[in-house]
Amino acid sequence: KTAFFNGFLKEELYMMQPEGFVDPKNANKVCKLQRSIYGLVQASWSWNKRFDEVIKAFGFIQVVGESCIYKKVSGSSMAFLMLYVDDM
Repeated sequence: KTAFFNGFLKEELYMMQPEGFVDPKNANKVCKLQRSIYGLVQASWSWNKRFDEVIKAFGFIQVVGESCIYKKVSGSSMAFLMLYVDDM
């Protein structure tokens, strides 16, 4: 569940204050989300986009035709990273 907290949102999204965490002084206000949370339609997509950007910054390249496989070549060594996320 925590993987989705690392995704950034492009859209402006708001939610009601969660039950049990309502600020009594501001009970009528809503929360503006700055990061993705589990259960959002955008959660998987935003997390995957962020993962893709970060792993490519480490020198991995995405294998053509296989969006969940990355490879990195360093001299005579080659590393493969296979990504599988199950949100169930």
